[in-house]
Amino acid sequence: MGGTAGRQRWWAARPGEWAFAVLGLPPALLGGAYALAALYAGVLLSLTVVGLPVVAAALTGARALGRPHRRLTARLLGTDVPDPGRPVRPPGVVAAIRSALTDPVAWRTLGYLLLRLPLGLLGAAAVLLPLGALWLLGFPLWLRLLEDGPHPAGPLDVLAPPLGLAVLAVTGPAVRLLAEADRRLARHLLGPARTQQRVRDLEAARHTLLSTGTDRLRRLERDLHDGTQARLVAVALTLALADDTLADPHPDPDRLRTLVDRARTQTDRTIAELRVLTRGLRPPGLDGGLDDALPALAADCAVPVTLRLDLPQRPDEAIEQAVWYCAAELLTNISRHSAARTAELTVSGTRDLVRLTVRDDGRGGAAPATSGTGGGTGLAGLAERLAAVDGRLRIDSPPGGPTTVTAELPARL
Repeated sequence: MGGTAGRQRWWAARPGEWAFAVLGLPPALLGGAYALAALYAGVLLSLTVVGLPVVAAALTGARALGRPHRRLTARLLGTDVPDPGRPVRPPGVVAAIRSALTDPVAWRTLGYLLLRLPLGLLGAAAVLLPLGALWLLGFPLWLRLLEDGPHPAGPLDVLAPPLGLAVLAVTGPAVRLLAEADRRLARHLLGPARTQQRVRDLEAARHTLLSTGTDRLRRLERDLHDGTQARLVAVALTLALADDTLADPHPDPDRLRTLVDRARTQTDRTIAELRVLTRGLRPPGLDGGLDDALPALAADCAVPVTLRLDLPQRPDEAIEQAVWYCAAELLTNISRHSAARTAELTVSGTRDLVRLTVRDDGRGGAAPATSGTGGGTGLAGLAERLAAVDGRLRIDSPPGGPTTVTAELPARL
């Protein structure tokens, strides 16, 4: 399967995480100060007439301050947080104030600015840890350089260098831990509200379904027009020649037999072609469920596949089709790209969930961006297909393998 970056070592922080700890401090200070001032002013003015408008304006400003934080998080931490979009402001001053006060995105952004302040300070402190480690490592030398007179060796001379090494050792994990906290905070508080994201996901899934269905119908129409229709015309011409031969007062039996054999051969080829075309409309064997369809699919794979099925009950038909297509694409990727010797396909489920896991011992490095050709193919296409039925795809494929791809789908739509 395709290629991803390798796993990050737990003790190492990426350059972007170091940069975020430094460059993220000024926005954290400004945003935190703004959030504290907004809350302070809101509390002081809460009993006056101007209290609610001031809070509404502060929330509108906090919403705007989330934009540079999203950009910084995406650029340095590699975490893309979806833009919640512009708020809908109804006409009228009172309605606009009410809308601003009940805007969940604004309140969550204000909470982010408050929580980002201590994280920013901790991140800056973590960046300064190497300076403290350097001072501890050279403590016996600094002491003797900065002060006159003899300095006999004491406990601090012995303890300072090991302590400096310990501080240096925890610097990388500390920066990485704070960066991960910033990622989680941004994902949960700076993105669209859950209902907004749900609507966006459903719109994207609908677009994917419509595009996939339209492309499939166009492909089927083209194949029927260019292939099957031409074969049927050839059958009709052959039968017309046979009819002309029968109309002859003295028909040639050999010619008639040849035309009938040709028509039979053309009909068989047309039927076979129609079977190939209709196979793409519904997976073969699904009438009996995944228990019947997946063994045949695993048997056709070029790599030996160990199949494990544990489904307490049949899921919905749309879920079965999504699982079948997902398994077919993953096994095809294994055959073509993984250089694997063995593979495992496991389908398990509960009353509410169906889980498909495909694992191989190949070269690894699979990623949606590098698998398939786009447009609904490869791992990216699988993720879109699963999103259409409210499912999700997880990929674990370090360079060198093994690769494990897990798809989770609801058992009922």
